[in-house]
Amino acid sequence: MNSFLQFLAPTLQQEGISSERLSDLLLRLLDYGVLCRDESQIEQQYYDLFLRLESVVRDYFDLLGIRILHDNRFQFVRLVPPGARVPGLEDDNDTPFNGGLRARLNQQDVALVLVLRAEYDKALREGQVDEQGCVRLPLEALMISLKNLLQRQLPDQVTERRAMFRRLRQLRLIDYSGEDALEQSDSWLRIRPLIVSFIADDVLDGLRGEDAFAASELPEEAISEE
Repeated sequence: MNSFLQFLAPTLQQEGISSERLSDLLLRLLDYGVLCRDESQIEQQYYDLFLRLESVVRDYFDLLGIRILHDNRFQFVRLVPPGARVPGLEDDNDTPFNGGLRARLNQQDVALVLVLRAEYDKALREGQVDEQGCVRLPLEALMISLKNLLQRQLPDQVTERRAMFRRLRQLRLIDYSGEDALEQSDSWLRIRPLIVSFIADDVLDGLRGEDAFAASELPEEAISEE
């Protein structure tokens, strides 16, 4: 890292950015795997810094075999590990990869992400997407879709339900007002446009078709990180 930063010193000096700030940005991306500008003021600062140093950041992650998915319209950045298949990015590396960038989601999480993607696609077709590319969905509607599409239910235990939604919020797939809201069926979630890069269209078609997945047979390739 130090040698890389020294090599970039002239570029950083020209941009008026310290090597420490670049290092912070790289570590933030490695730690979280995603940046969403509208998530928080801190994340807004990191995203704006990424815009100034995008070519530098791409060069660094290219050395690691990690691709970057950057959506300028909805202002998010996502790291894509080698071998991962992601809508919007061409496959250029089939090398197996089992590092920390891969989302470790259980079957309940995968089911929830699939249904969220289906609901997002439905809202997209109906033009119910806000300026940030997000879709608002009642928790009750999500529960109904989960039951209708996959014959599943949200966990009964409040702590387990909170942990599930917290994982998806950390991946910047959803947002909600507070964990207490997850106990009320009339609460609302916000589905982020990042959901599109997690679920391929062919998987979504399978979810809606005659060969819809059984509750115990969710495909391992459903999530692009797996």
